[in-house]
Amino acid sequence: MSHARKKPPVMKTKQKEEVNKKALIWIGSVFVVIVAVMAVLLIVDQ
Repeated sequence: MSHARKKPPVMKTKQKEEVNKKALIWIGSVFVVIVAVMAVLLIVDQ
């Protein structure tokens, strides 16, 4: 019983780590896209 109870939290922490990695990748990619769009707009505006 104790082993069965110890395993689910480990799985949950692994899932949270995966979600955090995906979230970081998404935030990073969105930030890069926004910076690229701003740079293009500034270049076109000039």
